[in-house]
Amino acid sequence: MSEASRPEATIVLDAALAVVSAARARAAELGLSVAIAVVDRAGAPVATARMDGASLMAPELAAAKAWTAAAFLAPSEDLTETTKPEGEHWGFANTLAGRLCLLPGGVPILDGEEPIGAVGVSGGPVAEDRACAEAGAAAVAA
Repeated sequence: MSEASRPEATIVLDAALAVVSAARARAAELGLSVAIAVVDRAGAPVATARMDGASLMAPELAAAKAWTAAAFLAPSEDLTETTKPEGEHWGFANTLAGRLCLLPGGVPILDGEEPIGAVGVSGGPVAEDRACAEAGAAAVAA
């Protein structure tokens, strides 16, 4: 099969559940209740979880962070500068039906160097959301 017709690799359910478990464990270490969303390479949901006590808005934000990281193959907050007026992605936040989230906590999931999905975490301070998401993504890379 040629490289042009090779199917794109994507995260499978067992790996997504490992991501959720690792992100949840990191949140527990930090004393947080968060929501976690794992999406495949195309941004479609694979696994989600809302820890007891997580805010009602956390699942939506986690999903948006994960979708953003998958769509741009970059941490969600990396788009903060490029979406400002005159930036390369100016206007995206208003044209993607609210799916774009520029807050920290969304990171791509890699299998080696190949992106296979993304994880988003929401519910704690943004630095801790990012740390939980990174812990989740690392579960696949390990």
